[in-house]
Amino acid sequence: MDSSELVRRTRRVELLLLDVDGVLTDGGVYRGDGVELKRFDIQDGMGVTLARRAGLRVGILTGRTSSAVTRRARELAIDEVIQGANPKLPAFTALLERLGLDGTAVAYMGDDLQDLPVLGRVGLALAPANARPEVRERAHWVATASGGRGAVREAVEMLLSTRGEWGDLVRGYLAP
Repeated sequence: MDSSELVRRTRRVELLLLDVDGVLTDGGVYRGDGVELKRFDIQDGMGVTLARRAGLRVGILTGRTSSAVTRRARELAIDEVIQGANPKLPAFTALLERLGLDGTAVAYMGDDLQDLPVLGRVGLALAPANARPEVRERAHWVATASGGRGAVREAVEMLLSTRGEWGDLVRGYLAP
């Protein structure tokens, strides 16, 4: 995709929607004695915070249900959390209707086949580097980082840089 098309698509984004396993995490699920653990990247979390600070709504759309996701979403003040969406498209459509948004106002990052229906209906389809080939082929932008290893942060930086908002955010951290 050429840079002018990327700029056009990023300027429409009002909601950054993220899958969890393979995007916000490395895709591993750790289980023991009735507890499920997931590894979240701290810089991805900061990316979510920066996206919200720039005025974007942030949401999670995942096929699984996990208390670890609920807790992480609460920690990051994520606006929309949809778990157990399998398939994802009906939940996505309902979310758009509830928020009064068109799919072109959404950037979605997914990594696997179940994400394809949503990726095909958003204005900006994003993928981590380790996404399945079918997902990478259909994405408008692919991170160099893998899921759970900075892909979300990289996507937020690209999105805000392309919109001309990144520099102001960084300067906000440099001010005394």
